[in-house]
Amino acid sequence: MRDLTGNTNGRAAQPVCPRAGRAVRADLGAAAETASAPHPRRSRFGLASARAAWLRVALAAALFAAAHAPLSASPPAPDAQPALPLSLRQAVAIALAPDGNARALLARESARVAEAQAAQSRAALLPHIDGAAQYQDFTRSLRAFGMGEVATSIPGFAVPSVVGPVQVYDFRLGASQSVFDFSAIRRFQSARASAKAAREDSGGVDDQVAAEVARAYLSALRAEALLEVAWSNRRLSEELLRLAENRKAAGDGTGLEVARAGAQLANDEQALEVATNDLRLAHLALLRVMGLGLDTALALTDKLAYAPAEAGELDEAGVGEAVEAALQNRPELRAQAGREDSARLQAGAARWERLPSLSATGDYGSVGTALDSVSPTRVFALTLKIPLFDGGRREAVRAEADARLRGERIRTRDVRAEVESEVRQAMYSLRSAEAQYAAAREGLRLAEQEMAHARRRYDADVATGLEVTDAQARLARARANLTAALYNHNLARVGLGAATGTIRDFVNR
Repeated sequence: MRDLTGNTNGRAAQPVCPRAGRAVRADLGAAAETASAPHPRRSRFGLASARAAWLRVALAAALFAAAHAPLSASPPAPDAQPALPLSLRQAVAIALAPDGNARALLARESARVAEAQAAQSRAALLPHIDGAAQYQDFTRSLRAFGMGEVATSIPGFAVPSVVGPVQVYDFRLGASQSVFDFSAIRRFQSARASAKAAREDSGGVDDQVAAEVARAYLSALRAEALLEVAWSNRRLSEELLRLAENRKAAGDGTGLEVARAGAQLANDEQALEVATNDLRLAHLALLRVMGLGLDTALALTDKLAYAPAEAGELDEAGVGEAVEAALQNRPELRAQAGREDSARLQAGAARWERLPSLSATGDYGSVGTALDSVSPTRVFALTLKIPLFDGGRREAVRAEADARLRGERIRTRDVRAEVESEVRQAMYSLRSAEAQYAAAREGLRLAEQEMAHARRRYDADVATGLEVTDAQARLARARANLTAALYNHNLARVGLGAATGTIRDFVNR
């Protein structure tokens, strides 16, 4: 991957503009010859003129070193603790790990809840088997049933009013099975469709988390690049201030030039502090979305890179292909289709509640007054339940289910429109980012040319330090603009991957 100066990782950084580098080296040689050759005014000015020539040589050398110092040179890290090397692919993998991003974890738990609910609905269609063992020791009062003492024809014998105590042992195995209940079948199918939609929702959340991590990673890369630019600007300002002070001490400069260089250095100091804090905040945001400890130090291994759009990718045909790909790939659409299917099946279940249902029950066991004298007993039954009237409950349930189904169909149309809108927005953003990058590259080229011209004019003593300071400011702004253009281009790529459902492909590339 190339960094923002166009260098590949692992190679030494080269000057941004080779022609400007040759021009500066030529300027250095000319300045050295001027300092050593006889000069018509040297008899008048003597040592002061020679000192000014050598100051110009030193200034040109400082400007050459500062302007052509590689932007990829790492500035001092804001934190001193050992850093975790991290690529974009690793960051996404950490966020999607079992202990990663909270949103992804919650979506997976929601999918498990939906699967458990589907299993509960399936239980209504499967046999239910229960076993029971019972021991009773009881007495019964016959008076409670209107039976007092009953006289008999046997002298001295009467039926008592209280019976017992009696011990009963009962061991029984019972089973029940739904033979036909079409409404229960539809409810199970609806729950299964809801579980499938929940799994698709979980996949969609994973894609959203991957896009969120990619955006946070790009923000951190932009913050690092801007920090490097801030360090380069500060080093150049320090050199210019030192040389302005030396020129003033030699009598060739003014206090205004010193004050102007000092003000520029103060501005660059402030910009450096802002960039340092922005990098810390960007790292915190990245750690937060990955689910890592917020005290973890990071060392990002990727760099902002420019990948030009392929031929035809950004025209109307390319937009149509991207929309079609999104309609096929986006988990949100598949999840919404599952929710609509679930609502349709639930409405069917409400309608089929009017049908009769058939169930079978039975139990088998042994009962007796002692363990050694139990006798087997059994009960088998078929039950046909015919709905007649339930106070209007079924009609109300059916109306509710039909309303839910209409609502899900409306949501399906809205989700499709939203997906197409996101794809078109991402394509328009990518077009704009392509133009921004081209303009930023041209702006950087012109700013480098201006800096080279300002150096030559200053070396020839036909310009003041103001031109150099202005050129320095525009070069810094051009570098920042290029960083912003690279960031916007990569951000548009992330947005397009998220809109078309191919964000994982972007991350893997």
